[in-house]
Amino acid sequence: MISPQREQFWAEMVLKLAAFFSLFILGFILFYITWKGVSSISLSFLLENPSDMGRSGGIFAPIVSTFMLAFLSILISTPMGVGTSIFLTEYTNESRITRIIRFGADCLSGIPSIIFGLFGFVLFVIKLNLGWCILSGALTMSFMILPTIIRTSEEAIKSVPFDLREASYSLGASKWQTITKVVLPEAIPGIVTGVILGIGRCIGETAVVIFTAGAALNTPTSIFDSARTMAVHFYIIAREGISTQKAYATAFVLVVLVLSINFCTYFLMHKYISKKK
Repeated sequence: MISPQREQFWAEMVLKLAAFFSLFILGFILFYITWKGVSSISLSFLLENPSDMGRSGGIFAPIVSTFMLAFLSILISTPMGVGTSIFLTEYTNESRITRIIRFGADCLSGIPSIIFGLFGFVLFVIKLNLGWCILSGALTMSFMILPTIIRTSEEAIKSVPFDLREASYSLGASKWQTITKVVLPEAIPGIVTGVILGIGRCIGETAVVIFTAGAALNTPTSIFDSARTMAVHFYIIAREGISTQKAYATAFVLVVLVLSINFCTYFLMHKYISKKK
């Protein structure tokens, strides 16, 4: 019979090993990509457009395309996701409708990205005649990341103590005033977490972008231009064997971009929480 103290010891050891192994894998990936790609990073690589199918030039156009696609996708999906979460938590009781909405969101989150890409290609590129462009890609991407924003925002809003709502109502505030002035400010950290996850998926997605936004090497000047994101650029030049060194360099910039967005967002969120306290 194992004593509770020994059982606790082995449980802590297993959890520590799991955490260490996860960090080791992350560190190894970052080290390998940095080792392979950092030597090709230069100012010209960042500021020049790709040429000769990616064999020469830089990745300025893919960087601009990545930012435009991610920004537009978040701009479309965040109001819908947060609005749905507010409706589920504040304006409805648990019912068949809320269960159907949650079930639909869970089903959407499990659909492979290639299916979203085919859906966006048929609906936006062909049926609505938008063609391969950033708008088609952003609309499709917003559908793909919408379930993540809905579920994380819903849990964040649920975590706000009900006592705060009652205190707001007792002071004469309406439901909408309570939501906007009390509930949402308290739930912002959780909502931002869902948005960050959505941004990360937008930046790293390939299948959806290829089918809807295309793979043009020119710098996009509007949302109706075809574009190639960094993830797509990396995939194409690595798959075709065009330039392995530039592929690793693109992957390095992509990883640095994702880490920078996460770091800056969490830093600003920490500052926001500190001011509230």
